[in-house]
Amino acid sequence: LLSDRDPMPGRGADLGLRLKALATGRDMPGRLVEEGKRLARLAPKRRTQLTAAQMAALAYPDRIGLRRKGDAPRYVLSGGRGAVLDAGDALAASPFIVATDLDGGGREARVRLALPLTEAELREVAAERITWEQTCAWSRRAMRVEARRLERLGAMVLTEQRWTDAPEDARAAAMLEGVRQMGISLAGAAARFRARVELARSGGADLPEMTDDALLGTAEDWLLPYLGGVETAAAWRCFDLLPALRARLDWGQMQAVDAAAPARFTTPLGRQVPIDYDSDPPEVALRLQELFGQTTHPTVGGRPLKLTLLSPAGRPVQVTTDLPGFWASSYADVRKDMRGRYPRHPWPEDPTEADPTLRAKPRR
Repeated sequence: LLSDRDPMPGRGADLGLRLKALATGRDMPGRLVEEGKRLARLAPKRRTQLTAAQMAALAYPDRIGLRRKGDAPRYVLSGGRGAVLDAGDALAASPFIVATDLDGGGREARVRLALPLTEAELREVAAERITWEQTCAWSRRAMRVEARRLERLGAMVLTEQRWTDAPEDARAAAMLEGVRQMGISLAGAAARFRARVELARSGGADLPEMTDDALLGTAEDWLLPYLGGVETAAAWRCFDLLPALRARLDWGQMQAVDAAAPARFTTPLGRQVPIDYDSDPPEVALRLQELFGQTTHPTVGGRPLKLTLLSPAGRPVQVTTDLPGFWASSYADVRKDMRGRYPRHPWPEDPTEADPTLRAKPRR
Protein backbone atom coordinates (compact mmCIF):
# COMPACT_ATOMS: atom_id res chain seq x y z
CA LEU A 1 0.00 0.00 0.00
CA LEU A 2 2.80 2.45 0.81
CA SER A 3 4.95 1.67 -2.22
CA ASP A 4 2.10 1.84 -4.76
CA ARG A 5 -0.19 4.65 -5.83
CA ASP A 6 -3.01 5.28 -3.36
CA PRO A 7 -5.82 2.88 -4.38
CA MET A 8 -8.47 4.95 -2.58
CA PRO A 9 -7.93 8.62 -3.49
CA GLY A 10 -10.28 11.15 -1.97
CA ARG A 11 -11.09 8.94 1.02
CA GLY A 12 -9.01 10.85 3.57
CA ALA A 13 -5.58 10.06 5.00
CA ASP A 14 -6.49 7.06 7.19
CA LEU A 15 -4.28 4.14 6.16
CA GLY A 16 -6.51 1.91 8.30
CA LEU A 17 -9.29 2.17 5.69
CA ARG A 18 -6.89 0.83 3.06
CA LEU A 19 -5.80 -2.04 5.31
CA LYS A 20 -9.42 -3.11 5.89
CA ALA A 21 -10.15 -2.92 2.17
CA LEU A 22 -7.07 -4.98 1.44
CA ALA A 23 -8.18 -7.64 3.94
CA THR A 24 -11.71 -7.88 2.48
CA GLY A 25 -10.80 -7.33 -1.15
CA ARG A 26 -13.48 -4.66 -1.59
CA ASP A 27 -12.63 -1.29 -3.26
CA MET A 28 -9.12 -2.60 -3.86
CA PRO A 29 -7.42 -3.50 -7.19
CA GLY A 30 -7.05 -7.26 -7.62
CA ARG A 31 -3.29 -7.09 -8.11
CA LEU A 32 -2.89 -5.48 -4.65
CA VAL A 33 -5.14 -8.07 -3.05
CA GLU A 34 -3.09 -10.89 -4.59
CA GLU A 35 0.17 -9.27 -3.59
CA GLY A 36 -1.14 -8.89 -0.03
CA LYS A 37 -1.97 -12.60 0.12
CA ARG A 38 1.45 -13.55 -1.25
CA LEU A 39 3.24 -11.47 1.39
CA ALA A 40 1.00 -12.88 4.13
CA ARG A 41 2.09 -16.39 3.21
CA LEU A 42 5.77 -15.37 3.37
CA ALA A 43 5.55 -13.49 6.65
CA PRO A 44 6.28 -15.44 9.86
CA LYS A 45 3.64 -15.64 12.53
CA ARG A 46 3.84 -12.70 14.93
CA ARG A 47 5.04 -13.50 18.43
CA THR A 48 3.43 -10.32 19.83
CA GLN A 49 0.14 -8.73 18.93
CA LEU A 50 1.15 -5.30 17.62
CA THR A 51 -1.44 -2.99 16.12
CA ALA A 52 -0.95 -1.55 12.67
CA ALA A 53 -0.22 1.84 14.24
CA GLN A 54 2.45 0.32 16.49
CA MET A 55 4.10 -1.44 13.54
CA ALA A 56 4.10 1.87 11.66
CA ALA A 57 5.63 3.61 14.68
CA LEU A 58 8.44 1.06 14.72
CA ALA A 59 8.94 1.38 10.97
CA TYR A 60 8.87 5.21 10.99
CA PRO A 61 10.16 6.28 14.45
CA ASP A 62 10.77 9.85 13.28
CA ARG A 63 7.20 10.28 11.95
CA ILE A 64 5.23 9.80 15.16
CA GLY A 65 3.19 12.96 15.50
CA LEU A 66 1.67 14.87 18.43
CA ARG A 67 -1.15 17.30 17.70
CA ARG A 68 -0.29 20.90 18.47
CA LYS A 69 -2.62 23.14 20.44
CA GLY A 70 -5.20 25.04 18.43
CA ASP A 71 -8.02 24.34 16.02
CA ALA A 72 -5.91 23.44 12.99
CA PRO A 73 -4.80 19.77 12.76
CA ARG A 74 -1.08 20.52 12.86
CA TYR A 75 1.41 18.06 14.32
CA VAL A 76 4.97 18.09 15.56
CA LEU A 77 6.76 14.92 14.49
CA SER A 78 9.20 13.12 16.75
CA GLY A 79 11.96 13.78 14.22
CA GLY A 80 11.47 17.53 14.54
CA ARG A 81 9.50 18.35 11.41
CA GLY A 82 5.97 19.67 11.27
CA ALA A 83 3.02 18.04 9.50
CA VAL A 84 -0.55 19.07 8.77
CA LEU A 85 -3.73 17.18 7.92
CA ASP A 86 -6.62 18.53 5.89
CA ALA A 87 -9.04 20.22 8.29
CA GLY A 88 -11.95 17.93 7.35
CA ASP A 89 -10.01 14.69 7.55
CA ALA A 90 -11.35 11.95 9.82
CA LEU A 91 -7.97 11.81 11.60
CA ALA A 92 -7.91 15.56 12.30
CA ALA A 93 -8.91 15.13 15.97
CA SER A 94 -6.39 12.36 16.71
CA PRO A 95 -3.94 13.41 19.45
CA PHE A 96 -1.28 11.04 18.04
CA ILE A 97 -0.66 9.79 14.52
CA VAL A 98 2.04 7.98 12.59
CA ALA A 99 2.54 9.72 9.24
CA THR A 100 3.36 6.94 6.77
CA ASP A 101 3.33 9.16 3.67
CA LEU A 102 4.17 12.85 3.53
CA ASP A 103 3.98 15.34 0.69
CA GLY A 104 6.74 17.94 0.62
CA GLY A 105 10.20 18.30 2.09
CA GLY A 106 9.80 21.60 3.94
CA ARG A 107 9.49 22.24 7.65
CA GLU A 108 5.77 21.42 7.55
CA ALA A 109 4.60 18.70 5.16
CA ARG A 110 1.06 17.63 4.23
CA VAL A 111 0.06 14.21 5.55
CA ARG A 112 -1.15 11.99 2.72
CA LEU A 113 -1.44 8.75 4.72
CA ALA A 114 -1.34 8.12 8.45
CA LEU A 115 -2.60 5.90 11.23
CA PRO A 116 -4.14 7.08 14.53
CA LEU A 117 -2.11 6.03 17.56
CA THR A 118 -3.17 5.94 21.19
CA GLU A 119 -0.85 7.08 23.94
CA ALA A 120 -0.90 3.60 25.46
CA GLU A 121 0.16 2.08 22.13
CA LEU A 122 2.91 4.64 21.81
CA ARG A 123 4.31 4.05 25.29
CA GLU A 124 4.31 0.29 24.74
CA VAL A 125 6.55 0.40 21.67
CA ALA A 126 8.63 3.54 22.42
CA ALA A 127 9.24 3.18 26.19
CA GLU A 128 13.03 2.97 25.78
CA ARG A 129 13.12 6.18 23.75
CA ILE A 130 10.99 8.27 26.12
CA THR A 131 13.15 10.45 28.38
CA TRP A 132 12.74 13.13 31.04
CA GLU A 133 14.45 16.48 30.60
CA GLN A 134 14.76 19.45 32.94
CA THR A 135 14.81 22.90 31.37
CA CYS A 136 15.09 26.38 32.81
CA ALA A 137 14.80 29.10 30.18
CA TRP A 138 13.54 32.60 29.50
CA SER A 139 10.12 32.66 27.86
CA ARG A 140 9.82 35.52 25.39
CA ARG A 141 6.06 34.92 25.22
CA ALA A 142 5.44 34.97 28.99
CA MET A 143 8.33 37.41 29.70
CA ARG A 144 9.50 35.34 32.63
CA VAL A 145 11.80 32.47 33.63
CA GLU A 146 10.07 29.13 33.22
CA ALA A 147 11.48 25.98 34.84
CA ARG A 148 9.92 22.78 33.50
CA ARG A 149 10.35 19.02 33.61
CA LEU A 150 9.55 17.58 30.19
CA GLU A 151 8.80 14.00 29.21
CA ARG A 152 9.94 13.74 25.60
CA LEU A 153 9.94 11.45 22.64
CA GLY A 154 12.34 13.17 20.30
CA ALA A 155 10.90 16.61 19.52
CA MET A 156 7.53 15.72 21.05
CA VAL A 157 6.69 16.78 24.61
CA LEU A 158 4.37 14.17 26.12
CA THR A 159 4.16 15.61 29.65
CA GLU A 160 5.11 18.99 31.10
CA GLN A 161 5.48 19.76 34.81
CA ARG A 162 6.76 22.71 36.83
CA TRP A 163 10.32 22.22 38.07
CA THR A 164 9.84 23.79 41.48
CA ASP A 165 13.31 23.08 42.86
CA ALA A 166 15.33 24.29 39.86
CA PRO A 167 18.77 25.48 41.05
CA GLU A 168 19.19 29.19 41.67
CA ASP A 169 22.11 29.44 39.23
CA ALA A 170 20.00 27.92 36.45
CA ARG A 171 17.22 30.43 37.09
CA ALA A 172 19.71 33.32 37.13
CA ALA A 173 21.27 32.16 33.85
CA ALA A 174 17.80 32.03 32.26
CA MET A 175 17.02 35.51 33.55
CA LEU A 176 20.29 36.76 32.07
CA GLU A 177 19.08 35.62 28.66
CA GLY A 178 15.93 37.64 29.27
CA VAL A 179 18.04 40.67 30.15
CA ARG A 180 19.94 40.30 26.88
CA GLN A 181 16.62 40.34 25.01
CA MET A 182 15.11 43.25 26.95
CA GLY A 183 18.30 45.30 27.23
CA ILE A 184 19.78 47.32 30.08
CA SER A 185 18.29 50.73 30.80
CA LEU A 186 19.89 52.63 33.66
CA ALA A 187 17.97 55.22 35.66
CA GLY A 188 18.27 57.11 38.92
CA ALA A 189 21.31 56.41 41.07
CA ALA A 190 22.61 53.71 38.71
CA ALA A 191 22.54 56.12 35.75
CA ARG A 192 24.34 58.79 37.78
CA PHE A 193 27.00 56.30 38.87
CA ARG A 194 27.55 55.18 35.27
CA ALA A 195 27.86 58.83 34.17
CA ARG A 196 30.49 59.44 36.87
CA VAL A 197 32.49 56.39 35.79
CA GLU A 198 32.33 57.35 32.11
CA LEU A 199 33.36 60.92 32.95
CA ALA A 200 36.34 59.67 34.95
CA ARG A 201 37.24 57.27 32.09
CA SER A 202 37.19 60.13 29.61
CA GLY A 203 39.74 61.87 31.82
CA GLY A 204 42.12 58.91 31.60
CA ALA A 205 41.19 56.83 34.67
CA ASP A 206 41.66 53.07 34.28
CA LEU A 207 38.04 51.96 34.67
CA PRO A 208 35.78 49.38 33.00
CA GLU A 209 33.60 50.69 30.17
CA MET A 210 29.95 51.10 31.17
CA THR A 211 28.20 51.92 27.93
CA ASP A 212 25.00 49.93 27.25
CA ASP A 213 26.79 47.67 24.75
CA ALA A 214 29.72 47.06 27.09
CA LEU A 215 27.43 46.26 30.02
CA LEU A 216 25.42 43.75 27.98
CA GLY A 217 28.55 42.18 26.55
CA THR A 218 30.02 41.52 30.00
CA ALA A 219 26.76 40.91 31.92
CA GLU A 220 27.66 37.29 32.67
CA ASP A 221 30.66 38.51 34.70
CA TRP A 222 29.16 41.38 36.72
CA LEU A 223 25.36 40.99 36.68
CA LEU A 224 24.75 37.23 36.88
CA PRO A 225 25.68 36.93 40.61
CA TYR A 226 23.02 39.57 41.47
CA LEU A 227 20.07 38.07 39.57
CA GLY A 228 18.91 35.66 42.27
CA GLY A 229 15.17 36.01 42.78
CA VAL A 230 14.68 38.15 39.65
CA GLU A 231 12.55 36.08 37.28
CA THR A 232 10.12 38.36 35.44
CA ALA A 233 10.20 41.40 33.20
CA ALA A 234 8.34 43.36 35.89
CA ALA A 235 10.97 42.44 38.51
CA TRP A 236 13.74 43.46 36.10
CA ARG A 237 12.16 46.88 35.59
CA CYS A 238 12.29 47.42 39.39
CA PHE A 239 15.76 45.94 39.83
CA ASP A 240 18.39 48.23 41.41
CA LEU A 241 21.54 47.90 39.31
CA LEU A 242 23.68 50.18 41.47
CA PRO A 243 25.16 47.51 43.82
CA ALA A 244 26.15 45.32 40.86
CA LEU A 245 27.72 48.28 39.03
CA ARG A 246 29.65 49.40 42.10
CA ALA A 247 30.95 45.87 42.63
CA ARG A 248 32.70 46.10 39.25
CA LEU A 249 35.19 48.56 40.75
CA ASP A 250 37.84 47.76 43.31
CA TRP A 251 38.75 50.14 46.13
CA GLY A 252 41.37 51.99 44.11
CA GLN A 253 39.03 52.49 41.17
CA MET A 254 36.27 53.81 43.43
CA GLN A 255 38.76 56.29 44.85
CA ALA A 256 39.63 57.40 41.32
CA VAL A 257 35.93 57.94 40.51
CA ASP A 258 35.31 59.88 43.73
CA ALA A 259 38.30 62.10 43.00
CA ALA A 260 37.54 62.79 39.33
CA ALA A 261 33.74 62.80 39.46
CA PRO A 262 32.53 63.13 43.06
CA ALA A 263 28.91 62.40 43.86
CA ARG A 264 28.55 65.71 45.74
CA PHE A 265 29.90 69.22 45.56
CA THR A 266 31.19 70.70 48.81
CA THR A 267 30.16 74.36 49.12
CA PRO A 268 32.31 77.00 50.84
CA LEU A 269 30.06 76.46 53.87
CA GLY A 270 30.94 72.77 53.90
CA ARG A 271 27.48 71.67 52.81
CA GLN A 272 27.27 68.59 50.54
CA VAL A 273 25.10 69.19 47.47
CA PRO A 274 24.35 66.23 45.10
CA ILE A 275 25.70 66.68 41.57
CA ASP A 276 23.22 65.94 38.79
CA TYR A 277 25.12 63.77 36.32
CA ASP A 278 22.04 63.39 34.12
CA SER A 279 22.88 66.86 32.84
CA ASP A 280 25.61 67.58 30.31
CA PRO A 281 27.76 69.02 31.69
CA PRO A 282 27.04 67.82 35.25
CA GLU A 283 25.08 70.35 37.24
CA VAL A 284 24.57 71.52 40.80
CA ALA A 285 21.94 73.97 42.06
CA LEU A 286 22.54 76.11 45.16
CA ARG A 287 21.87 79.52 46.64
CA LEU A 288 23.97 82.29 45.11
CA GLN A 289 25.04 83.64 48.53
CA GLU A 290 26.55 80.23 49.39
CA LEU A 291 29.28 80.87 46.77
CA PHE A 292 30.41 84.25 48.06
CA GLY A 293 34.19 84.18 48.30
CA GLN A 294 34.58 81.46 45.65
CA THR A 295 37.05 82.79 43.07
CA THR A 296 37.62 79.67 40.96
CA HIS A 297 35.07 77.66 39.03
CA PRO A 298 34.60 74.07 40.31
CA THR A 299 35.23 71.20 37.92
CA VAL A 300 34.39 67.49 37.65
CA GLY A 301 36.28 65.13 35.38
CA GLY A 302 38.34 68.05 34.10
CA ARG A 303 35.20 69.88 32.91
CA PRO A 304 33.51 72.96 34.40
CA LEU A 305 30.57 72.10 36.65
CA LYS A 306 27.35 73.81 35.55
CA LEU A 307 26.17 76.02 38.39
CA THR A 308 22.51 76.95 38.70
CA LEU A 309 22.51 79.90 41.09
CA LEU A 310 19.30 80.31 43.08
CA SER A 311 17.59 83.27 44.71
CA PRO A 312 16.78 83.18 48.44
CA ALA A 313 13.38 81.77 47.39
CA GLY A 314 15.05 78.92 45.51
CA ARG A 315 14.35 80.25 42.01
CA PRO A 316 17.09 80.16 39.31
CA VAL A 317 18.64 83.56 38.67
CA GLN A 318 21.72 82.54 36.67
CA VAL A 319 23.28 79.47 35.04
CA THR A 320 27.02 79.60 34.50
CA THR A 321 30.11 77.52 33.78
CA ASP A 322 32.37 80.52 34.52
CA LEU A 323 31.84 81.77 38.07
CA PRO A 324 34.69 84.36 38.03
CA GLY A 325 33.28 85.74 34.78
CA PHE A 326 29.80 85.95 36.35
CA TRP A 327 31.13 87.82 39.40
CA ALA A 328 32.89 90.30 37.11
CA SER A 329 29.99 90.91 34.71
CA SER A 330 26.40 89.76 35.18
CA TYR A 331 26.43 89.80 38.98
CA ALA A 332 25.98 93.57 39.10
CA ASP A 333 22.65 93.35 37.25
CA VAL A 334 21.52 90.39 39.36
CA ARG A 335 22.47 92.31 42.53
CA LYS A 336 20.46 95.35 41.43
CA ASP A 337 17.36 93.19 40.86
CA MET A 338 17.74 90.98 43.92
CA ARG A 339 18.36 93.81 46.42
CA GLY A 340 14.88 95.13 45.76
CA ARG A 341 13.22 91.74 46.01
CA TYR A 342 15.17 90.36 48.97
CA PRO A 343 16.43 93.35 51.00
CA ARG A 344 17.06 91.24 54.10
CA HIS A 345 19.73 89.17 52.34
CA PRO A 346 23.30 90.35 51.73
CA TRP A 347 24.20 91.57 48.23
CA PRO A 348 27.79 92.84 48.51
CA GLU A 349 29.34 94.89 45.71
CA ASP A 350 32.34 92.55 45.62
CA PRO A 351 31.11 88.98 46.15
CA THR A 352 34.63 87.56 45.92
CA GLU A 353 35.53 89.31 49.20
CA ALA A 354 32.33 88.43 51.08
CA ASP A 355 31.76 85.48 53.35
CA PRO A 356 29.42 82.72 52.11
CA THR A 357 26.12 82.57 53.96
CA LEU A 358 22.61 81.15 53.97
CA ARG A 359 21.35 83.58 56.59
CA ALA A 360 19.23 86.68 56.24
CA LYS A 361 19.73 89.94 58.16
CA PRO A 362 17.82 89.97 61.47
CA ARG A 363 14.60 91.98 61.56
CA ARG A 364 14.80 95.38 63.30
